[in-house]
Amino acid sequence: MILSAREIIRRLESESAQERLVIAPFDTKCQQPASYDLRAADDIILPRLTCTLVPSLEWVELPPDVAGTLRCRSSFGRRGVLMGAGFVDPGFRGQLTLCLTNMGSEDIRVQKNDRIVQMILHEVRNGSERYSGRYQDSSGAVGAKTS
Repeated sequence: MILSAREIIRRLESESAQERLVIAPFDTKCQQPASYDLRAADDIILPRLTCTLVPSLEWVELPPDVAGTLRCRSSFGRRGVLMGAGFVDPGFRGQLTLCLTNMGSEDIRVQKNDRIVQMILHEVRNGSERYSGRYQDSSGAVGAKTS
């Protein structure tokens, strides 16, 4: 089940640690009917034919019964931008590293606070396990970590 805007807001305001969702800073302009738009943390250029790692402005903390899917916003998709690595495990906390590949015909300028990716939140039935991998508590754009 995809979480509605109403359910996202309810979880942001919840006092229960088991269901509390954190998106900070939260901006009502980024709340969509069934998703939340993540913003760029920095000014950056997306060069043609290149994968660029862009940190989200938002710090995100997912409870154990919520996972996220990341999708490029259609306004960027129409310009040839593709989104890679688009899943956020339950229990993840940190800034998200957005893997954006510009397949368009020209470089694309992204400014800090631009809404660039949609985060769709899904209920995980009977979710109790939390992510504890190497990207936990990430800050800024984090490249691939090898074991």
